[in-house]
Amino acid sequence: MASCSIPYKVFYRNVKYPRLEFKTGKLIIILPPGQEPYPLLDKYRHWINKQFNFIKGCIDETKAKKLINRTEEDFKALIYQITNEVSHELRVKFNRIYFRKMKTKWASLSPARNLTINRLMKYLPEHLIRYVIFHEMAHLVEKRHNGKFWEIVSRKFSNYQELERELFIYWFLILELL
Repeated sequence: MASCSIPYKVFYRNVKYPRLEFKTGKLIIILPPGQEPYPLLDKYRHWINKQFNFIKGCIDETKAKKLINRTEEDFKALIYQITNEVSHELRVKFNRIYFRKMKTKWASLSPARNLTINRLMKYLPEHLIRYVIFHEMAHLVEKRHNGKFWEIVSRKFSNYQELERELFIYWFLILELL
């Protein structure tokens, strides 16, 4: 492949292995200094096209979605309510909840059992907020995204793959606000 029809950016860093990322819908190629991107583009052409088409489809679907307009106060109250419900359901305890704007995640769970919630989640429908919180708190039972983890998630959300896609769609819709 002499060139790639999908737009991409190349970043050179002191890394041992090259990698491809579609973090925010754009193809990023991270290479060790002096390495050309073309062999990587050729080797992973199928994966690149698959990811690009998935993202394009999600962006197209943003037209059918609406953002929820909640106050910060309503949003925080909802988060505390859901985390308490999920904590009871999974029989787990978390430490604290933090709210901040995050660039690439809806939420995260620290080793200290602190839950960080992306402030942009306030625009999501409640069913997606419930899913994100359950997903993160399931990490209190199983740390990694392995079979056991997805089994825990699928007991409550058998359609978790559809929800993951819907979150991706909303991500692109919210990016338009920023």
